[in-house]
Amino acid sequence: MTSAKSVTRSAASSVQVTTISSSLLTVQTSGRGFTDLTSEAAKFIAEAHAREGALTLFIRHTSASLTIQENADPSVLVDLTTALSRLAPENAGWIHETEGPDDMPAHIKTMLTGTSLQVPVLNGKLALGTWQAIYLIEHRSRPHRREIVLQFIGSNQ
Repeated sequence: MTSAKSVTRSAASSVQVTTISSSLLTVQTSGRGFTDLTSEAAKFIAEAHAREGALTLFIRHTSASLTIQENADPSVLVDLTTALSRLAPENAGWIHETEGPDDMPAHIKTMLTGTSLQVPVLNGKLALGTWQAIYLIEHRSRPHRREIVLQFIGSNQ
């Protein structure tokens, strides 16, 4: 159990929601793997003149997903790809194979990793940790055109 002396919290701040800004980000993937979206998300926040609020990212697909993961060591992304392949292998005897043997595993991987993220925006910047990045995960073998809705809700003053 954690003692109360080891926990700190800053004072609460509040802003009145003055803006909702939205944009559609289109990404051409090269097949299975991770695509870093952090700089695109940061550009959107800057263009929206966002100050305090939240950025929501939502991918409009069921065979690709979004995650926040480490951005320092590329081997992390390799290991995550391996782990997802072990959790939902292509050769598991899936019934749904309409679009190929990688389709059903892609749906499972999306269910496990998620289709939306929310990142706080503080003082005009994404409040990501030092080693965090926002990634699109392509779960299909072949390249796809993916759409991600970006929406900032908060204050731009």
